[in-house]
Amino acid sequence: MGSGQRSAQGVPSGAMRILVSATLAIAVATAAHAQTTAQYDNARTGSATHETILTPAKVKAGFGRVAVLPVDGDVYAQPLYFQNTLIVATENNSVYAFDAVSLSSTPLWHVNLGTPLSFRDVRCPFIRPNVGITPTPVIDSATGSIYVLARSTGTGAFEQTLHRLSVHDGHDLSPPISIHASVPGSGIDAVHGVVSFDPLRENPRAALLLDRGVVYLAWASSCDVAPYHGWVIAYDARTLKQRAVFNASPDGADAGVWQGDAGLAADGAGRVYAVTGNGSFDTAGTRRRNFGSSILQLTLRDSTLSVTDFFTPWNQATLTSDDEDLGSSGPVLVPDRLIVVTGKDGMTYLVNQTGMGKFGTSDQGRALQSLRTSNGGFGAAAYWNHTVYLWGSDDVLKAYALSNHGLTLRESSPVKATDPGSTPTVSANGERDGIVWTIETRTWNGQDKPAVLHAFDAANVRDEIFRGTGGLATRFAIPTVAAGRVYLGAKGEVDVFGLRP
Repeated sequence: MGSGQRSAQGVPSGAMRILVSATLAIAVATAAHAQTTAQYDNARTGSATHETILTPAKVKAGFGRVAVLPVDGDVYAQPLYFQNTLIVATENNSVYAFDAVSLSSTPLWHVNLGTPLSFRDVRCPFIRPNVGITPTPVIDSATGSIYVLARSTGTGAFEQTLHRLSVHDGHDLSPPISIHASVPGSGIDAVHGVVSFDPLRENPRAALLLDRGVVYLAWASSCDVAPYHGWVIAYDARTLKQRAVFNASPDGADAGVWQGDAGLAADGAGRVYAVTGNGSFDTAGTRRRNFGSSILQLTLRDSTLSVTDFFTPWNQATLTSDDEDLGSSGPVLVPDRLIVVTGKDGMTYLVNQTGMGKFGTSDQGRALQSLRTSNGGFGAAAYWNHTVYLWGSDDVLKAYALSNHGLTLRESSPVKATDPGSTPTVSANGERDGIVWTIETRTWNGQDKPAVLHAFDAANVRDEIFRGTGGLATRFAIPTVAAGRVYLGAKGEVDVFGLRP
C-alpha cells in the first residue's frame, strides 16, 4: 500500500510500522528490565539505570498517557514489574498481573486475599474506604515468588497475613501465615510483662524487604491511634516460618516504622535499616530498649533481630512531643556507606553506616551532616550519578551534589508542590539520559484531585520536560519506570504513560 492508504484496521501503514517497531523495542527491552522491590533496590536508591528507551529529548518530543488499567481498589503500593508483567496490589486485597507489552485491561490473573478492613475499623480516614494491601510487595525473581502482606476481617476478627504467591499465576506457593508476635516488656499495653502484636492497631506502610532469603515486614499506626509499637518481623522466604521479632518500644509506646510508604533498606552485609517515628526513647543506659525518632541498624543472628547501631537526633524529645516523626521518610543508602533520611520537620541527616553516632546532646560529630532541606520530608530521596534528589513538603524539587564534604545544593526546579511533596524515581541509561519522575499526590486533609506526573532533566532539574495528569491521587504514590513506560498507581486504576509515535 502507498503511504497515504490505510490498513484494514484503519491505521496508516507508516504509523503501523512505527507502532510495530515501538512494540518490538519494548518487548526486547522488557527482558532486561525488572522492578522486583520498592524503589528499585534494597539500598532504596530509586534509580532505574537500565532504561534505554526514555531520554529527555524523546520525552520532550512526545509523551503522554497511553493506557488505563482498571482495578478494584485504591493503589498505594508501588507497582512492580517482572518478565513483561506488571504486578498491582490494591486496598481491596487484590493482586493483579497485567501484560506490560500489550497493556490489555484484561488481567493475566487476579487473586483476592480476603475481605479488607474499613477505615472505620482502624479509626483513621487516611486510607478509605477499604484498608487491605498497603505496603509494596516484593518479588523473588529466582523462585518466581511474590510476597504480599494483607489485612482482612471476618466474623468480627481482624487478621494480617503474609502470602507467598506465584508471580506467574497468583496461586499460593506456601500456606499463608497469620502475623503473631510478642516480646517481653512493660509498655503501655503490656499484659503480665508481655507486649503482643495487635493486628487491628498495627498499620503496615513501609514496603517489604527481601534480603538473603529473609522477608522483613514493619508496622506503625493508623492516625496515631494507640496503643501501637514499631514492629519489625523477619520470616523465612521459603517456608514463611517466623525467624525473629523486634519491637522499637517494648517498655513504652509508639516509635512506629511507617516511612511514608518507603521501604526498609539493607546493605551488602545483610544489615537492615529502619526509621522510627515519635515515641519512647531511652536517653541513658547501656541496654537501651526504646528507640523512638531514630535511624536503626538491625542485624539478624539466629532467632534474634537486634539493634547493632543507631542514630537519634539530639532533639528527639521535641520531635516526639511535636509529632515531628523522623520516620516520616525511609532510609536511602548512598556511597560511601552513607544513609540519607529526612524527617517531618524538614531536617535531612547524612549518617555513616559504619558509625551511626548513637545519641548525644548535639548532632555535631555524630551525623556527617544535618541540614534543613524543606518544610517536611515524606517518603524518601532518590540517588543517581553522585546526586541526591529531594522533593519535600511545600517546596520545590532539589538536586544535591554528594561529595566527601556532604550534600551541596546544585539547583532547584521551578515547580513547587504542596504537602507531602514526592518520592522521586530516576530513570537513566547508566550515567546518561537521566530523568527524574515525581507524582504530586493529595494532601493529608484535602479533597480528591488528579495525580500529576512530572518529569525533569536529571542533569538540570530546572528543566521540566513533561507534566501530565492521571487518575485520582492516592497519598505517597511512587512512580515505576520500566521498558519505556511509567506506571502511576491511583484510585481504582493504574495509569500508563509512554512515548507517543
